[in-house]
Amino acid sequence: MALNSIASRPTSSLLSRKLRNSNGNDSSLAYSSLSFFNPTPLFSNISFRNASPSPLLSVSVRASSSSTSPSATVANSQELKIKSVPTQPIEGQKTGTSGLRKKVKEFMRENYLANWIQALFDSLPPEDYKNGVLVLGGDGRYFNKEAAQIIIKIAAGNGVGKILVGRLVSLFAILDGILSTPAVSAVIRKREARITRLFVCVVCANGGFIMSASHNPGGPEYDWGIKFNYSSGQPAPESITDKIYGNTLSISEIKVADIPDINLSQLGVTNCGPFSVEVVDPVADYLELLEQVFDFSLIRSLISRSDFRFTFDAMHAVTGAYAKPIFVDKLGASIDSILNGVPLEDFGHGHPDPNLTYAKELVDIMYAEHGPEFGAASDGDGDRNMILGSRFFVTPSDSVAIIAANAEKAIPYFKTGPKGLARSMPTSGALDRVAEKLNLPFYEVPTGWKFFGNLMDAGKLSICGEESFGTGSDHIRKKDGIWAVLSLECKSEGANKMIDYLRDLISKAKTGDVYGDYKLQFADDFTYTDPVDGSVVAKQGVRFVFTDGSRIIFRLSGTGSAGATVRIYIEQFEPDASKHGVDAQIALKPLIDLALSTSKLKEFTGREQPTVIT
Repeated sequence: MALNSIASRPTSSLLSRKLRNSNGNDSSLAYSSLSFFNPTPLFSNISFRNASPSPLLSVSVRASSSSTSPSATVANSQELKIKSVPTQPIEGQKTGTSGLRKKVKEFMRENYLANWIQALFDSLPPEDYKNGVLVLGGDGRYFNKEAAQIIIKIAAGNGVGKILVGRLVSLFAILDGILSTPAVSAVIRKREARITRLFVCVVCANGGFIMSASHNPGGPEYDWGIKFNYSSGQPAPESITDKIYGNTLSISEIKVADIPDINLSQLGVTNCGPFSVEVVDPVADYLELLEQVFDFSLIRSLISRSDFRFTFDAMHAVTGAYAKPIFVDKLGASIDSILNGVPLEDFGHGHPDPNLTYAKELVDIMYAEHGPEFGAASDGDGDRNMILGSRFFVTPSDSVAIIAANAEKAIPYFKTGPKGLARSMPTSGALDRVAEKLNLPFYEVPTGWKFFGNLMDAGKLSICGEESFGTGSDHIRKKDGIWAVLSLECKSEGANKMIDYLRDLISKAKTGDVYGDYKLQFADDFTYTDPVDGSVVAKQGVRFVFTDGSRIIFRLSGTGSAGATVRIYIEQFEPDASKHGVDAQIALKPLIDLALSTSKLKEFTGREQPTVIT
C-alpha cells in the first residue's frame, strides 16, 4: 500500500540534461510465456523471447512492428479469415476508474490481455464498432508494441473496419502505437464527422484503446494497463466497465483475424481485405485543437522573450513526443527548455508522476537561485500536470481555480464564459469560491474523469480538476497535461482496516462533536448521484468537514497495480494574504496531527508518515 498525503490551502532538453540509459540490455531479457490459444499459429509473429512451450501455442515477442520495412498487406481479399479461439475466464480483471492495471507479467500470461479485449467487444452494442473506426495509442511503455498487435487482430476479428494508430519518429527513437491520452480523445472527437463520411449508411464506432498505466512506472518488472475511451472521447462509463468485468467471468472464445503483424513504424494505410490500419502522426490533430483553444501568437510572445525562462519536464514519457512540436517549434521556446524529452519504454528508470517527490529534478531547477520563471511537468500518458513558479509550487487545487478565474479573458475558447465548474470531492474548495464569484454552476463529483465527461456531454461543464494533478476542459473528454501548462508502501489489509474503522467512526459522529480545536459540521462517506443519468456511486471517500470550512478526507485509490494507496487530503482556508507564503506543512500541522491521530494510521499501516507529500 502506498500512502500519500496531500495538503492544500487556497493561495492565490529534448534530451534529458543527462540522457539516461533505458536498460540497454533489453534484447537479452527473458520473459515468461504468453500462449496464444490455438494450435494454428495466428500470432506466429508475436512471441516472447525464450518463452516456454504451452499445451496450446507458445508465442514469442518479435517486435516486427518496429521494422522499417513495408508492412504486409493481404492482397485484395474481400473477406478475413476469422478464427474462434477457445479460452477460459481469468481472475482479477475487474476494471476500475482508470481501466485495468496490473504488472506486465500479468498481462503476459496466457490470454490475459486477449480475454479482456474480447470481453470489451462483447460488452459493446455491435453498432458501436462493426465496420467502424477505433483509435489505438499509448504512452510508449514496455509491452505496448506487442499489445498493439494483439488488439489489432482481435479488433479485426470482431468486425472493426479500421484502426488508427499513432507513431513517433525522432532522432532518438521510433515508437509504435504512441498517442497521449488527451490526444486519443482529440482524435476521436475530431474524426467523428470524417469517419461518418467514410462509411456511408453505416453507424461508425467512435472510441479508442489507450495502452497506459498512467503515472505508474514502466518496464518488464513494473506496470502496464489498458483503457477504453468511448464515443465522445470520454472514459468508458461504469455501465460498460461493469459489463466488461462480467464478461471476463464467463468468456469462452476469442475472435481473431488471421492476418500478419502490421508495420506500425511507417505512416500510411495497410489494407487487409475489408479491414485496414492507418498509422498517423500522433501530434497533428491534437496540436490543431490546441491552436483553436489558445492564442498561440500571444503565448509565443511570452515564451520567446529573452527575459522569460521556461522548463518543461516530459519525464521520458509520452509528452516528449509533443514537447518539441508545441513548445519549441510553435511557441518559440528554447530546445534547452525541454527536460527528459525522449519517450522511453521504462521512463528512464523513473516514476512518471509529476509531483514534488518524483519530479525532483525539475523541482531542484525551479527552486534554485535565479531559476526559471515558469516550470511544468506531465505524467506517463500526458493527462496530469504539475505547475511551478520560481521557488514556489502551485497546488492542483489552486491551478484549476486560477485557470477558471481567468479563462474568459485569457483563453479564446472561453470567450463567452465557462458553462460551469467542477472538482473531485477531495480537491480543495478554491474552485467553489471562483464559481460563487462568477455566478457559475458548480459540481462536486467522485474521483474519476468519467463523471466530468457526463456533465460536459450534457452541456453543464467547461472547466474541471481533481486532486491528483489533473486539470482539463470540455475541449476533449479527458484531463490534459499540456492544456494545463498552456492555460507510502504497506499491505492492503491495513489500509482497508483503517478505512473500515473510519467508516464506523463517522456512523456515530454528529454535528458539534469536538476534534481537538475543531468543531464538526458533518462527517460522511461521499456518495454521488449523477445529475445527468441518475447513476449512484458510493464509498468515494471518508470526509470530516468542520465548521470553519477545514476538511480532512481519507480515500483508498485503485490506481496502482499492486497493494493499495491511501490518500489523505487536508484543507484549510486562510483569508489572511500575509500568511499565504507559509509552508503548508507548518500552516496545516494541527489538522495533519488530527488526521493522523483520528485515523490511527500508524496502528493500522505501520507507517508514521507518507511516501509522497504534495
